Amino acid sequence: MTANSPTEAAILEALHQVIDPEIGCNIVDLGLVYSVAVTDGIAKVTMTLTTPGCPMHESIGWGVKNAVSGLEGVKDVEVEIVWDPPWNPSMMTEAGKEFTGVHI
Repeated sequence: MTANSPTEAAILEALHQVIDPEIGCNIVDLGLVYSVAVTDGIAKVTMTLTTPGCPMHESIGWGVKNAVSGLEGVKDVEVEIVWDPPWNPSMMTEAGKEFTGVHI
């Protein structure tokens, strides 16, 4: 990360704008974002989706790229969708659980 690269917190804050259209909650509070990093102006977001067959994967990926590319110091955004570990509702933040009504 260089001096003008966004912090992990800034990237996660930007990702709060990305809403899973089927659930209506942002991807951070859903627990879909596994890691974020910036190297030489390239932001890499490693994330998953609620199900492997999620029909909104392209829309969510575009939303991630759009949200992060607007941050100062970001030249490009790479989105890596992974399936391990598989997502489950316990990965949600308290805000995500409250929003969706999930109580674990």
